[in-house]
Amino acid sequence: MQGEFKMFMMRELNFFLGFQVKQMEHGTFLCQSKYCKELLKKFQMDKCKEVSTPMSTSCYLDLDEKGVSVDQKK
Repeated sequence: MQGEFKMFMMRELNFFLGFQVKQMEHGTFLCQSKYCKELLKKFQMDKCKEVSTPMSTSCYLDLDEKGVSVDQKK
């Protein structure tokens, strides 16, 4: 990154604006897992049970033939 941006480093960059930064020879890897964990903790969802399917499987979506036509470009 020093070749691309004018900067100085006191030590290796680990966190920047909520991103975890991993600098390697072939590139830089950014990850937001720490931010996501803090967000779940903030809203007390860190102990919630995970769901593999986020939508109910018992209801079925079908064509609404009597509905109002919608402009798909909007």
